[in-house]
Amino acid sequence: MSEYCTVAGHARAEYEEKRSVFIADAFRVTSEEEAVSQIRAVREEFPDARHTVYAYLLRDGQKTRYSDDREPQGTAGLPVLEVLRKNGCTDALITVTRYFGGVLLGTGGLCRAYTAAAVSALQKAGIATAVPYSFYRFFCGYGEYDKFLSLLRAHGATPGETVFTDRVEVFYSIPASEEASLSALLYEASAGKLTPVFVRREEILVVKKNLREK
Repeated sequence: MSEYCTVAGHARAEYEEKRSVFIADAFRVTSEEEAVSQIRAVREEFPDARHTVYAYLLRDGQKTRYSDDREPQGTAGLPVLEVLRKNGCTDALITVTRYFGGVLLGTGGLCRAYTAAAVSALQKAGIATAVPYSFYRFFCGYGEYDKFLSLLRAHGATPGETVFTDRVEVFYSIPASEEASLSALLYEASAGKLTPVFVRREEILVVKKNLREK
């Protein structure tokens, strides 16, 4: 597992151009099945819309898909895809639903409108770094607890639950890239008596940066 950039959460934004209304949704998705399900749900929510354009990028198989949904080729799905690409987002989906306002926008106008709608949704959703974290636990004596707690905090770990019985059970999390070095420090600081036990690994989203619109 390694860090990657993705959408922080679902958000919706609207953009209007010459009476055409563009409703954009940004989602974090982790599989093609999930992306297709979200696209289907948006279409079911707006059954009378003329177009439902989409684009998604997935880490799994490096899959890239987009659709102009009957808009002129290259004027809708591809501009939406470029918003994801320029912001480095993967495991991400943007849909843009268009209600036609009666005025033709031309190819340039369509590109700008779909881009603006996609940017607005992504801006509201936020961009995050998905950081793999490892969770560990260990046992120590009461007299050693403060020393090990300080060591955890000094080396980027986040202490979690602590259970006090006849000894102390300490839970902590740390970015996976740092887990080996911290385990070695704990082992050394305890003169070889303390070996952290791996519990699980999961991704934590850290909101990261501003959008690139161009």
